Amino acid sequence: MSATGGGAAAAAPRSVPRIGLGTAVQGPKPDPVRRAVLRAIELGYRHFDTAAHYATEAPIGEAVAEAVRAEVIASRDEVFITSKVWCADAHRDRVLPALRRTLSNLQMEYVDLYLVHWPVTMKAGRYSAPFTEEDFEPFDMRAVWEAMEECHRLGLAKAIGVCNFSCKKLETLLSFATIPPTVNQVEINPVWQQRNLREFCREKGIQLMAYSPLGAKGTHWGSDSVMDSGVLHEIAKAKGKSVCLRWVYEQGDCLIVKSFDETRMKENLDIVDWELTEEERQRISKIPQRKINQGRRYITEHGQYKSLEELWDGEI
Repeated sequence: MSATGGGAAAAAPRSVPRIGLGTAVQGPKPDPVRRAVLRAIELGYRHFDTAAHYATEAPIGEAVAEAVRAEVIASRDEVFITSKVWCADAHRDRVLPALRRTLSNLQMEYVDLYLVHWPVTMKAGRYSAPFTEEDFEPFDMRAVWEAMEECHRLGLAKAIGVCNFSCKKLETLLSFATIPPTVNQVEINPVWQQRNLREFCREKGIQLMAYSPLGAKGTHWGSDSVMDSGVLHEIAKAKGKSVCLRWVYEQGDCLIVKSFDETRMKENLDIVDWELTEEERQRISKIPQRKINQGRRYITEHGQYKSLEELWDGEI
């Protein structure tokens, strides 16, 4: 598969690009996001990952429009836009209005991929942490997914999927879905390799999409455990390349990389035309596993998920 294509997907009229630029940033930074996305388009990125919760939809839309005006791309159709419905809108009657707001922010007629951000429902209007126990409501997976399917039928979302779903939750979803999920976007990196989930998704025809392939160092929940791995350091020193990203790419997963630094953006695209050796793959396979983004803020004493074990169905 090329960097800008590949990955068979249910309900998807076009392939999901293998490499995307992430835009989850801390605090409102519309102009840096707009500039970074425009430069990324110039460098060859065609997939951009956003979410209502990130508040970066508008600058992405501005950058795409600017790229069209500058004739860097011929039209909006040359880019692939992924966005996500936030937990406060994970209600049957709020998903479609939420997508319409997203499209208004983007100034676009459709998104290529629309995802359920978490298997979590909050009261309407709860968009910013910290969250309290009173903010959470039961997650009605069937109702939310039926609303997602309606978004697809209306042509507002070319494909639909989920984020942060375990094998068990995917099994439940597949038991009633009329339109199966195209994608499950989850944390994947050499320190959290998701072998069981990958096998399950391959069997079911669901494309895995990796967020935090470098461990999300610098975020409020991220960790140094990926970037500080001795094994990865040794291999990267020998290769002079981005070993973590190549490892994810070799699994057949799509990956979302996040850097607004031009040099890093170029490096993050340079993972296609070289390979890890079998010895290097074996060394990476033996790295101790630890999930970084555990979703602790969704755990409440009297809520739907009383423990991490319940949130992840033991897959942690």
